[in-house]
Formats: sequence, C-alpha cells, structure tokens
Amino acid sequence: MPSSGRPEFGDVAGTGVPALLGFTVGITAARRRDELASLLERRGARVVQAPALRIVPLADDGKLLAATRACLTGRLDVVIATTAIGFRGWLEAAEGWGLGDGLRDRLAQARLFTRGPKVTGAVRAAGLSECWSPRSESGAELMGHLLDTDLAGLRIAVQLHGEPLPDMVEGLRAAGAEVVEIPVYRWEPPEDLRPVRRMVELIVTGGLSAVTFTSAPAVLSLLRTAREADRLDETLAALRGDVLAACVGPVCAAPLVREGIPVVTPERYRLGALVRTLSDELPRRRVRTVEAAGHVLRVQGAAVIINGEPVMLAPKTAAVLDALTERPGRVLSRAELLRRTGTAGLTDEHAVEMTVARLRTALGPAGSAVQTVIKRGYRLAIA
Repeated sequence: MPSSGRPEFGDVAGTGVPALLGFTVGITAARRRDELASLLERRGARVVQAPALRIVPLADDGKLLAATRACLTGRLDVVIATTAIGFRGWLEAAEGWGLGDGLRDRLAQARLFTRGPKVTGAVRAAGLSECWSPRSESGAELMGHLLDTDLAGLRIAVQLHGEPLPDMVEGLRAAGAEVVEIPVYRWEPPEDLRPVRRMVELIVTGGLSAVTFTSAPAVLSLLRTAREADRLDETLAALRGDVLAACVGPVCAAPLVREGIPVVTPERYRLGALVRTLSDELPRRRVRTVEAAGHVLRVQGAAVIINGEPVMLAPKTAAVLDALTERPGRVLSRAELLRRTGTAGLTDEHAVEMTVARLRTALGPAGSAVQTVIKRGYRLAIA
C-alpha cells in the first residue's frame, strides 16, 4: 500500500482507485531511487528496490586527473556535459587538486553543450552557461546538432557518465575533432548482490508486475546477475511475457530491445513521465473486469475492486483469482490451479482448497462468485 504522500488516482476505467493499486513494481536505479519509489507509491504501487549498480566517484583516479590536466593545456573549443552528478563531481575533484579555477576559466571560454535540463542546472549553478541543449534530452540529437557544423581541428572534451560513449566519441573523431574523454565516475555492481538476485527471482516467478530501468548499465547488470544465477533464459522469457519492462528512454532500453523484449518508454526522459507511462500501460495490459454472481470484479495485480471498493489480496489468493478470471466460467481443476499458481508457493491440492476458501472470505459477499464444481474443480460464476 502507499507509504507516503496522497494517492494519485487514475481515470483509466473511471474507478477512482489509484492506477497502480495491486501492482508490484521493481526499481533497479541507484540514483534517485527513493524519488521514483515515492512517485510509484503515490499511485498505489507496491515497490521493491534492488539497485543494480553503484556509482564510484573517481576523485582520486589518475585518469580523471590526467584528463583534467589535458583540458588545461592547449585550447579547449567545445565541452559536452552529459550528467549533473558527473559535471559537479568533475568540478569538485578539480577543486581538490587545486585546479578548480583554471578548469572553470577553460570551461567559460569554450562552447558548452549540455544533454538535458538537470546538467544544464548544474552548469549554471557553477556560474557557467550553456550554448545549446537538445529538447529531447538525448545524446543522439546533441550529436546530430554538432555534426551539422564543421568540427575539423576542434578540441572537444566529453564528460562520460559511468561508461564509455563510443558512438559519440568516435563520431566526433571521424568528423576531424580531437576528443578528450572525462571519466568522472564509473558504474560497478552493488556491494550486496542479494537484492538484485531476489529481483531476478521475482521476475521469473511472477512476483513483479513491472520492472523499471533508468540506465543501460542497470539493464546489463540485472541480466548479468540472471546469467550468473543460471536464470537468464527464464528472465528474458518473463520480460517478453507478463512482466512489463519500463525504461526512461531509448538508450536505456537498447539492451532489452536487442533481446527482443518489448519496452515502454515515455516521450520525455523523466521519472515523472516514466511513472505516468506505467500508470497508463499496466492497467491497460493487466486489468480484467468481469461480472459474476451479480458483482463487478476489476482485478489488477494483487487487488480486486468489488463494485467500486478495493480489496487487497495475498499473493497466493490473487494468483487463484487471476487464473479464474482469465477465462470466466471455465472450470479449473485443483491440479490445474496448482500448476497455474505453484510458483506462488502452493505445494499440494489441499493448499489450493485452503487458498480458495481464503479468497471467498476476502471477497466478502462477492465470494459466492467462486463456485465449486463437484469432482471437477472451481470456476467463476458468470451469467
């Protein structure tokens, strides 16, 4: 259930119920994960956090010091700033080495391009100003803008963001520019891999409705963890099936797209837009509304809205109701329900009977919609 803030209600079906109520969403982000979690919880989602990466600053790294000194020798025509945290970290590291004033002077003399509004804010906070920033916040648009000009003989500094940018760097060099790469920080696996392994398990077993990614390295880290656990094929199958993959932008989504995984991305590469996209897509894909025994049941994840009133269900109970509503009226045997919901922890047919009993209790008066068909199993009573 939402843990903070006022719930934001979705109008997808005009229910007045939070759009993500009943859905469990995984977060792989390292930075701003609490902000993303809060946005999701305000819309009713249950959140599982498992940062797939950690940021390691390179303030004491010889490569960053050498790159900074390279910017201070000779001229510097163009600077490309890609992330706010990276740009700030670069200036802070330079200050620590006693090179801060010199670096700011060089940056002020160069044409400074920023990839988006966050890094633009960091540039301005440092007393500098950008000459251009792409509306799409994408490196591809930034590159297209630069390549429309004559870059031959220019000296360009590119601030990296945790991983190499071969397309950008090689594209600039192919256009005749000399490129200085600025490795401000790097991505590394988290110190504690258990949350990520647990997230892989939840993806495989259907414990997540969706998983969010805010960087391509996080995608690669999760897939690497799945491979190391010998569950990569199952993970990919789940992401191609019932578990929705949501990425903040196309660069982030690229590793999943290469694996044939359908991905949703917002038009604007922001956390708020990502949450709104999920709030539209999950109900559209994963909500079922049926009328049974005189009651209207709207099933969304681990929640069921009965005649407009939401009821939260335990995972096993929700799995049984999901199976029954998939094809309303069809009889499902105990063995079949066991197969359908076995990954939720059911171990024998008697456990199925007990779970059905709990489902009827949770549904209250609407529990009569779950009918026993003697010697055959259970079905949802529809007209």
